[in-house]
Amino acid sequence: MAQKRVSFANESGDALSGILDSPATARACALFAHCFTCSKDLKAAVNLSRALTAAGIAVLRFDFTGLGESEGDFADTSFSGNVADLVAAARFLEREHMAPAILIGHSLGGTAILQAADSIPSAVAVATIGAPARPAHVAGMLEGSLDALAADGEATVQLGGRPFRIRQHFIDDLERHRLPQSIAGLGKALLIFHSPADAIVGIDNASELFLAARHPKSFVSLDQSDHLLTRAEDSRYVGTVLAAWAGKYLAADRAEPELLAAAGETVARVGAQGFRTDMCAAGYGLIADEPESQGGTGLGPSPYDLLSAALASCTAMTLRMYADHKKLPLESATVRIRHDKVHARDCADCETVEGKVDEFRRVLALEGRLDDAQRKRLLEIADRCPVHRTLHGEVRVRTSLE
Repeated sequence: MAQKRVSFANESGDALSGILDSPATARACALFAHCFTCSKDLKAAVNLSRALTAAGIAVLRFDFTGLGESEGDFADTSFSGNVADLVAAARFLEREHMAPAILIGHSLGGTAILQAADSIPSAVAVATIGAPARPAHVAGMLEGSLDALAADGEATVQLGGRPFRIRQHFIDDLERHRLPQSIAGLGKALLIFHSPADAIVGIDNASELFLAARHPKSFVSLDQSDHLLTRAEDSRYVGTVLAAWAGKYLAADRAEPELLAAAGETVARVGAQGFRTDMCAAGYGLIADEPESQGGTGLGPSPYDLLSAALASCTAMTLRMYADHKKLPLESATVRIRHDKVHARDCADCETVEGKVDEFRRVLALEGRLDDAQRKRLLEIADRCPVHRTLHGEVRVRTSLE
């Protein structure tokens, strides 16, 4: 995944700061709108973007006017201004990269993306995450400051533990928008993500949006997740589901070229930055990566994880094959593998005496009415797995350039 910092002007001339995440070859581009008073750097936005780039979709996430690294005074902004910022971002993408085919909005950003969709003709699919059905929903978060706003025209409010200066025109602008009426004419595929446990924007908002929209429309329940998708697995799930759903609506000529692998061949390709690697094995697409702790993005198993998976799956298949041949009552076999590098001096049965050696610890769980003799025999058969034998046999890797 390549990451590029970008900047573009809004309709007032303020420079808006963004990050464009791109796969090695992009089959489509998405525009992401962050939640109210959040920023492009919210962890959920980063995780979602990584999941989309893993599926070949570039993502632009940027800071609205007056937030994050973008210019402008937040006190002068409005919901209409956020919508205008999104249109400016879409025009920037069309001019400098690729017109956005997918629009994504989180919380009030989702409401804004629905409002902006009509002005972004390149978009064919729209997704919202925990979005209010009406922009005026935000006024409820400012209820304790409404009197001060009405009296003085502005007030400092606490949102997410941070102070923000808001003016009365912000509230007035929210009241002017009637989203449920306009969403019926969206004319684009719609996917609504919402959590029944959302304590900030109730699930009834998702119901109102869904009923107001016309088909094609879909709903995905984010069970047990919170409004900000603070658990990494929740935001990654959203990104993965969104990419699969949007693929139905992307033009066929935008499809990412497949890695071509001949029979008996495995192909791997890494991009200009990072460790995320696309692979093709026996015609199946796979992704390898390194965990974030090792400088990767955690979008796939590591090479050693894949090696462990090869040993585990080969062991399981070998046990199944032997049990079927001998008609043993094996109902299931679960193989757990743990790989470590251990000091040779701590390995009593290793030929190597210095440095470290690779050690695979394999544990079998056998289900079925097996007697002790049958279990012991299956334990012996595990060592006959072809991958096991390869790891213990003489191996040569011969490398050349094309």
